[in-house]
This record gives sequence, C-alpha cells and structure tokens, in this order.
Amino acid sequence: MNNCTDNFIPESSTFSTTQHIGLLKILDLCLHSFNFLFGFPTHFYVTWLIITGTGSGVASEFFILNLSVCELANTLNIFLHVLDRWFSILKALKYFFLGLGITGHPLFQCLMCVERYLAVVHPVTFLKYKPLRYRVICCTVVWIFTLGSCLCCWFTMVSCNLYIYVCCFSLQFLLSFSIQLFCLVAVLRALKKSGPGERAREREEKNHMKRRAFYLILITSASMFITYVPYIVSGLYFI
Repeated sequence: MNNCTDNFIPESSTFSTTQHIGLLKILDLCLHSFNFLFGFPTHFYVTWLIITGTGSGVASEFFILNLSVCELANTLNIFLHVLDRWFSILKALKYFFLGLGITGHPLFQCLMCVERYLAVVHPVTFLKYKPLRYRVICCTVVWIFTLGSCLCCWFTMVSCNLYIYVCCFSLQFLLSFSIQLFCLVAVLRALKKSGPGERAREREEKNHMKRRAFYLILITSASMFITYVPYIVSGLYFI
C-alpha cells in the first residue's frame, strides 16, 4: 500500500500519511484476526450442520450455506495478510480475495433479506420461486459478480487506483444496505398489519413468522453496518 500512496501524497505530508497507513494496517489486521478467531469456527459449524442435515434443510438454507462458504474463504484471507510479509507474490492473491468480503458477503446477505421479504410481503411469489433451482440460479449469479469483483479488486490494488477501490467499495455497501433497509421497513409495516377474518391463533403464528423475518433482517443489516462502516470511513479519511 505504501507504493500505491506515493502517487497521491505530497512530500510535506509523508510522515503523517505513513502514520495513517500504519493505523489502517493495524485496524485491518485486528479485524481479520477477530474474524478468523470467531468467524471461522462459527461458519464452519453452520456449514457442517446444513450439509449433514436433511435435503429439505439444504434447500431452505441454501443462501446461508453459500454465505458461510464465502465467509470461510474470506476468514482464511488472514493467512495471506501474514504471509505476504515474506512472500510478496501472495499480495496479488490477497487483493483478489478482497472481492469475497466486498461483494460476496453483502450480496448473499441481500438474498437472505429479499427471501424473508418475499415470504412475508409476497407469499404467493415466494412459493412460486421456492424450489431449489431458483436459489441455485441466484447464487450462481452472485458468485459470478463476486468473481468479477475479485478481479476488479486485484486490478485496482495492483495498479494503485485507491480512489476507484474506495468508491466502488462505498457504492456497493450503500446499494446493499439500501436493499436490506427497504426489506426491513416493508416487513415492519407488514408486521403491524393483520389480515381480515383471521383467528387469534393464526394471527399469532403469522406475527411470529413476521417477527422472525424482521429480527433476521435487522441483525443482518446491523452486522453489515458495523462491519463495513469503519472500512469506508477510514478509506475516505485516508484519501
């Protein structure tokens, strides 16, 4: 990263910029270490539970399975951050895997939120596209976008286009967060409404399902906000 910043920074601010770069590296290393120590066992366990479950479980949790696989690969990126100090060739691979966290993670979370949104607000459409083949198609498209993002991250970081990197990162975050926020508000509005002529038991069961969807989208959106905002703020401050 030091080589990349030389093209953007005047000589009078070299010392302060070097301090900022050091702080960014420390923040990045701490976040990756935290993700590896706590995220890797969690996602590995979730993946193992889904794979060893029934066939219907795999179909219903297919988005979560893909998200966990993406997170497993993303958490292993900490080894590249450590080893690239001795093997410079691994820097390109480290930049390539940045696309998993920048694009893969938010898009799979969006798929989960949209799925819950359709189940609550548009149940007929949800039942129509509930079969596993539609989930496979959606996940395939997301993996293609993720691969493209990995290539873009590798190109922008190797060519030192930090402005493009931070701008693309911020736009993807804002788009994904906006989709999740829309699903959150729509499910919240549906939660406050009750269908006409419903019995008390049926109404309670539907409200329980809506509350579960609302809490899942809320937790997903909050975790995404907490994870990505420090990166965006530090990147914009650095530029």
